[in-house]
Amino acid sequence: MRLAALLLLILAVAVPGVLLAASRDDDPVAPRATPAPTRTAEPTPSATPVPPARAAGMPWNGRLINGRMLPESGPGYITWDPVLKRVPNRSWRRWGTGKLVRTVERVLAAYARRHPHAPPVLVADLSRPGGGDFGARFGGIGHASHQNGLDVDVCYPRVDGLLRAPARPALVDRAAAQELVDAFVREGAELVFVGPSLDLRGPPGVVQALVKHDNHLHVRLPKTPP
Repeated sequence: MRLAALLLLILAVAVPGVLLAASRDDDPVAPRATPAPTRTAEPTPSATPVPPARAAGMPWNGRLINGRMLPESGPGYITWDPVLKRVPNRSWRRWGTGKLVRTVERVLAAYARRHPHAPPVLVADLSRPGGGDFGARFGGIGHASHQNGLDVDVCYPRVDGLLRAPARPALVDRAAAQELVDAFVREGAELVFVGPSLDLRGPPGVVQALVKHDNHLHVRLPKTPP
C-alpha cells in the first residue's frame, strides 16, 4: 500500500510539469523582427559649372574664350556652309558667345512663329571655336572680322523659298529681309551690315550698307561683360 501511494504521489507531481513543457513547445514564439539596416544617403555630386563664354579683343583682332556652338539646326533656321554651298554648315564655323547663340535662336524661332509655313532661315558663319583669324585660308573670300564670337551672317530669305543663299538681289524677299533686320535691331545689335542694292533701312549708325552683303545680313552684338 505504501509503495502504491508513493507511486501515485510521484505521478501527481511529474505529469503536470511534462504537460506544461509540452504546451510551451507547441506554442511557438513569433521570431523577433530584425530591424532593417539604415542606409546612409550618398552625397549627390555637384554639377561642374560651365565657365561663361567671353569675347576677347576686337571683332577684327580678337579671340573667343569658352565659346558655345550654334546647333546645326533649330526652330526657324538651319545652318548654311557658304564655302561648300550646302546645309548644314561645318561645326567649326559656328561658334560664338552664349549671348550671340541665344540671340540667333530667339530671333529666328520668333520669325518661324510669325511665318509657320516659311522655309527655315539660313545661318552662315559665326566664329571659329577659339576665334581668331577667319580669313580666306579657311575658304571662300574669308572674313575680316568674325574673330571674337560676336558676329553672325544670316542669309536673306529667297522669294522662291529655296534653301540656298540668294545669288543676286532679285532673288531676295525684301519684306522678309527687312523683318529680320528689324528683329536683330530690337535684340540690341550694335551693327547690321546689309547689301547696298537692297534698300534695307534701320537706325543710322546701326544698319549700314556694305559691299558683298547683297546675299546676307551681318549682325554684330556689342561686347558685354560675361
